[in-house]
Amino acid sequence: MKQLFLVLCCLGIATPAFSQSYTLKGKIMSASTKEAVTGAMVLLQSQRDSTKKFPAAAGASGNFQLSLPAGSYTLRTWAFNFVAHSRTVILQEDTDLGNITLADDVKQLATVQVQGEKSTIELKTDKKVFNVGKDILSKGGNATDILNNVPAVNVDIQGNVSLRDNQNVRILINGKPSMQTQNNGLAQIPAGNIEKIEVITNPSSAYEAQGSAGIINIILKKNAAQGFNASLQAGLASPRNNTANLNASYKTQHVNLFTNIGVRDQTLLLREDLVRVNKNPYSLLRQHNRADLNSNSVNLYFGTDFYLNEQNTLTASYFRTKRDNHDTNDFSYNYFNAHGTSDSSVSRQEIYREPQIFNELELNYARTFKQPGRKWTTYVQYDFWNDDENQDIRQSGGQPGPLNIITRDIESSKDIYLQSDYKTPLKAGQLEMGVRGQWRAIRSEYSAAQNGKLLDGNNNKLFYDEDIYAAYTQYSRKWKQLDAQLGLRSELSSIRISDREQTVGKHKQYINLFPTLHLQYSFRHDWSLQASYSRRINRPKFWQLNTFSGLSDQRFLQRGNPNMDPMYTNVAELALLKKTGQLTVNPGIYYQYTTNYFDAVIEPQADGTFVRTWANMGNENRYGLDMTTTYSPYGWWRLSWDINWYSYSQRGEYAGKAYSADNTTWFTTIRSGMRFPKIVNIDGSFTYRGRRQEVQVTTAEQYRANIGFSKDLFGDRMSVAFSINNIFNSNILLQEMDVPAYSLSTRSQREGVIYTGNVVYRFNRRKNQTDRLPEEK
Repeated sequence: MKQLFLVLCCLGIATPAFSQSYTLKGKIMSASTKEAVTGAMVLLQSQRDSTKKFPAAAGASGNFQLSLPAGSYTLRTWAFNFVAHSRTVILQEDTDLGNITLADDVKQLATVQVQGEKSTIELKTDKKVFNVGKDILSKGGNATDILNNVPAVNVDIQGNVSLRDNQNVRILINGKPSMQTQNNGLAQIPAGNIEKIEVITNPSSAYEAQGSAGIINIILKKNAAQGFNASLQAGLASPRNNTANLNASYKTQHVNLFTNIGVRDQTLLLREDLVRVNKNPYSLLRQHNRADLNSNSVNLYFGTDFYLNEQNTLTASYFRTKRDNHDTNDFSYNYFNAHGTSDSSVSRQEIYREPQIFNELELNYARTFKQPGRKWTTYVQYDFWNDDENQDIRQSGGQPGPLNIITRDIESSKDIYLQSDYKTPLKAGQLEMGVRGQWRAIRSEYSAAQNGKLLDGNNNKLFYDEDIYAAYTQYSRKWKQLDAQLGLRSELSSIRISDREQTVGKHKQYINLFPTLHLQYSFRHDWSLQASYSRRINRPKFWQLNTFSGLSDQRFLQRGNPNMDPMYTNVAELALLKKTGQLTVNPGIYYQYTTNYFDAVIEPQADGTFVRTWANMGNENRYGLDMTTTYSPYGWWRLSWDINWYSYSQRGEYAGKAYSADNTTWFTTIRSGMRFPKIVNIDGSFTYRGRRQEVQVTTAEQYRANIGFSKDLFGDRMSVAFSINNIFNSNILLQEMDVPAYSLSTRSQREGVIYTGNVVYRFNRRKNQTDRLPEEK
């Protein structure tokens, strides 16, 4: 009896011990980039009873945590575009597995091998990533060429960037603002310097609130290898777009020196035909414009990383671009009377010269801690630039006879950015917070004279000052399969506009709160559901406020409106991410409601000319469906397809007139990439954009097709590439406007099929080894 009592006591003690749960946690990291793999799947399967499975998903920082009984388990981790990882875990106490690395997915067949390259398009839980390294179509080009190959992104003939057909998008470089994104500066960033493009349609509170369409983040290349290494790139194109670029770095245990030198010589031919009809009384104008644009630029970038110790890194860098634009613009005007016969003709020629100098100084400090996930970063950036626009315009024919107009616009800007971010794990979840300041001062001094006499109202100096102060905090936590992140950002804006002649004097100051919420639920079998909400702002850009306008075409002037106010947008999205074998799909729906909406307005003047300006008009409702799909039927062939269908309704009023627009349209891009390393690599794409109706203007459908080829030589020391862009010479913009008093129709075209050849030679580096340029945020 005593023995039985002892056995029962032992069982009573042992039972709680065997039922006790322990905590198992870890962090999923990319083996190649050392970044967290968001949304990676984790599965613990009991080795004693295979029916007992414990699933989880890595959160935004790659961390996962499970509570489960003691025992022996098989741990499996996997993620999209990565090779699955498996290991045995014996759990007898609370255990931290540390970093678990996943290798990039490698496909291998008997006769074809693709290795060391990421997928061209990666679908992640909070963004889409377009990897440039494999993009043959953009080699030898610039940032705008690459953006035109990114899903849901478009760059029009004038260089305007849109996301989901919405131009209210914020463009960052390495997670930071830069004046390189202004004044068509993206065309000066060589494609060879870009590693990837991140498209973030609904950013968290850690990002600035500017840009209702979302954020496009251009990530420049970084070096990761010890010792000296370099790459030399040269490219030729027709129409002329000749480039040369040198990337080099020297890295030791304590210091990394890096530099980039690039030159570009480019020419473009733009043609525009315009037909204007005045209905009462009837008259007609046929106008033809030809622009021969020539530019050359020199880029210089250098800096150093100081590895003070294992936890402290200091980076200092300097970037400089010198660009010279030398253009010739020809305008011809043919007037017809009420009988349809020729009445008069005028010819006008403009010689345009604009030298530009852009400078950027940057200092970064990064502090990591022994506690995983804890980090403090601070950066200060100083941009200063100037340009000198000069016009020499000569007109013959018409009234009041021969004209000679000389204009000059000297613009300069000084911009300071300061930001500090801190993140730390908590007992439950993670906390992130930061502060940011931005101080911008733009000066624009304009002068104009006609036949030697100053033109009234065209000799002035504009002063623009913009100060923005921001602070944010966000908290993220994981509950089993659910990841949640709640954030709040506050921004204080102070905008001042004035001029020397005291005709303009505006000072606007406002403070706004921008909440964000991001949810992700991870299911079994490689799929997850994401929902997000954010409030965003669009402040008018300087050129939309600037009252000065060029006088190239006095019959169609463009002028800013200093009275404009910012518009605010509430954004909600729901998206699904699913992978089945070689097929990955990412469908989503989105809704945007904008108040104080602003847009361009074309107004006729009493003298028969037109002025295009900007104005707050009213509200906009926009909703859409988009889907990105990637499919690899074979290891050597990758297909991708993205489609975006959307509709919007705009209602507003300006200057006593009601404006409205209702539009439903779509656009799509299909891409194909085939890799035959022993023969050739081939990339191709086709893009179609449907008809669009804006407040006043209707834009016709558009399409374009591109194809590219590349081949590696001498192992992987040299790569050659050849691409044909705009195969059908279809880069044409057709727009129409029809109102009771008049009608306008325009046809604009960037002429010519673009042929580009590019050669890269690597010194002491491999093909998949990247260069060193500024650190991303």
